[in-house]
Amino acid sequence: MDSDEHKRVLDPERDTAALKALTHPLRIRLLGLLRQDGPATASELAARTGESSASASYHLRVLAKYAFIAEAEHRDGRERRWRALHTLTSWSNESMEATEAGRAFVGLARRRQIEHLERSLARYETDLAAGRLGQEWVEPSGITDLMPRLTAASLTELFDTIAGKLEELTARDADDPRAEHVVFVAAGLPLAAHEHSAHEHADRDLEGRDAEDLNP
Repeated sequence: MDSDEHKRVLDPERDTAALKALTHPLRIRLLGLLRQDGPATASELAARTGESSASASYHLRVLAKYAFIAEAEHRDGRERRWRALHTLTSWSNESMEATEAGRAFVGLARRRQIEHLERSLARYETDLAAGRLGQEWVEPSGITDLMPRLTAASLTELFDTIAGKLEELTARDADDPRAEHVVFVAAGLPLAAHEHSAHEHADRDLEGRDAEDLNP
């Protein structure tokens, strides 16, 4: 495991057991909740996920076994509290693509990220409607859907640029009382060119116009 204060980097050759442990959907959800909302008990996490306390407790112990989480300071002596050890899990796509287990893990992780985005959208709408978020968040919030033509090198550069700027802005806003946790999901998925029928071309053109109208 290659890790620092903020990142857990998984290697498909060295971390096969940890990869297998993290392929369980509930474990991914529990780890995400601890990273997003901070330390919690198995009972608290069970209530948020609709699972039993016993089930949540078991899966938390598995996450702890493979060093994704650890015990946090207890508020009292009655129930163990857990905290995430890192703010994100990372890996090399190239390394993961080389093994069947790695490919399965990446596919599952990406689909869990899409589910996380759906839950975050619902929570954002609820928070805004309830007045828990100020109106200053309305304009900058949103989801954009673009389809540029890029080389593999340009897509890599784009992700590096986003990561660098995000790190800069996070550091700048760290002590700003106006700051909130922001769910930021970036995707870059190349699609191989193939022949379309005239009908498919018309559908794609219509989808493109609709997407532009929906962009914030």
